[in-house]
Amino acid sequence: MIGSGYVGLVSGACFADFGHDVCCVDLDQGKIDRLRAGVMPIYEPGLAELVGNNARAGRLTFTTDLSQGVVDAEAVFIAVGTPSRRGDGHADLSYVYAAAKEIAAACSGYTVVVTKSTVPVGTGDEVERILHDANPDAEFAVVSNPEFLREGAAIRDFKFPDRIVVGTEDERARAVLTEIYRPLFINSSPLLFTARRTAELIKYAANAFLATKITFINEIADLCEAVGANVQDVARGIGLDNRIGSKFLHAGPGYGGSCFPKDTLALIKTAQDFGAPIRIVETVAAVNDARKRAMAKKVVAAAGGSVRGKTIAVLGLTFKPNTDDMRDSPAIAVVQALQDGGAHVRAFDPEGIEQAKLVLAGVDYAADPYDCVVDAEVTVLMTEWDAFRGLDMDRLAAAMATPVVVDLRNVYRPDEMARRGIAYTSVGR
Repeated sequence: MIGSGYVGLVSGACFADFGHDVCCVDLDQGKIDRLRAGVMPIYEPGLAELVGNNARAGRLTFTTDLSQGVVDAEAVFIAVGTPSRRGDGHADLSYVYAAAKEIAAACSGYTVVVTKSTVPVGTGDEVERILHDANPDAEFAVVSNPEFLREGAAIRDFKFPDRIVVGTEDERARAVLTEIYRPLFINSSPLLFTARRTAELIKYAANAFLATKITFINEIADLCEAVGANVQDVARGIGLDNRIGSKFLHAGPGYGGSCFPKDTLALIKTAQDFGAPIRIVETVAAVNDARKRAMAKKVVAAAGGSVRGKTIAVLGLTFKPNTDDMRDSPAIAVVQALQDGGAHVRAFDPEGIEQAKLVLAGVDYAADPYDCVVDAEVTVLMTEWDAFRGLDMDRLAAAMATPVVVDLRNVYRPDEMARRGIAYTSVGR
C-alpha cells in the first residue's frame, strides 16, 4: 500500500484484517515510526485497534522503503494524495506518477498495480506508460479501484461496501482482485468490473452527484426561509421517494472535506478539457463556495447586524463529525469572515483543534463546549458532533453574555429554544 494516509491506512488495515499480508509504505519517517508505535496520524473510530491487532499478528507492517514493500507483492495499491493543483483546480498527479516510477524499479514477476487514489480519467493510461518506460521488461497490469470511504465510518464502509469497482480488462488482474476482495463475498458485496477509464469516472461522478444533492437542498433551504416553509419536512417529503432517497438531503453550511471540493473541481476541469463541460457541477461548486460566506452573514444578522468587538463561540470545526479533518471545512470560511468583521472567535471541537490550529489563526480554543460560550454574544453550532446534540441549553444560555444561538446543522428545535428564552436561528426553518 503506497501511501499511509487516510485511504492507504484504512484500506491496508482492513485488507490485513481479512488475512492478507500488507506492507504500508510512506516517505514520512516520523509517520512510520508513530504507526509502528501504535499512534494514528488521523482520527477514525476503531482504526487504532484495527491497526494494532493486525500489526501484532504480523500481517500489517510499515516502512519507508518502497522496494521492501513492493518486491514480493502480488498487488501494489497506489493510495497517495491527489490535491487540487494551484491555478487550474485539476488534480495534482505528481505523487501518483512518482510512485509509479518507483514501483517499476522495484517490482518482480507479474504485478497488479492498482490506482486507489482518486484520479481523473486517463490517469491509468499514463501510469501504464510510466511503468513501461521505466521498466520495459516488467510484467504488470494497471487497474483502477476507486475508494468510497466516508470519514468517520471508513472501516464499516470498507467491510460492508455498497459496491467494489474494479476497472480492468486484463483477465489475470481480474482474478487477483477477485481473490483480494473474496473475504467480502460472504456479505454479497457487488464486485463491479468495468473498463479502466469507466472506473476512474465512476468515482468523480458519484461525488459530484452527492455534492449536487447537498447543494440542491441548501438552496431549497434558502427558499424555505423566504416563503415560510420547513426544509426538514421538505427533505423528508422528497426523500421518501425511493427514486430520490433521504441521504445527503440535510441542509447546512455547505460541503467540505477531502473529497467533494477537490473532486468536483477536477471533474469540471476534465470535462472542459474534453470539450464536454458539466454545467450543473460548475454551478454546484460556485454555489457551495458562496454559501460558506453566506452562513457568516447569518451569524452577523443574529448578532444585530455587526460582530465588531463581540465574542462569537463556535462549536465544531471539522467538516463533519467523527473526524479530525479540517480540509475545506465550512468552518474555515465562516470563522475567517467573522474575524474580518471584527469578531473575537472562541472555538471548541472534540477532535479537530490541533488540525484547526494549522489553518485558523487568531482563534481562542476552549477546553469544552461550556467553556467556549462564556460571555459570548452568539454561539454558532457548526458541526453536528454527538457531544453537541444533548447540551444543557439552560447552562449554555446562562454562561453567555446574550442567549443567541445560530444552529447551522438544525440539531435543535425552535420551540424548545424559544421556551428557554434563547434567540434561535437555524437553516431553512
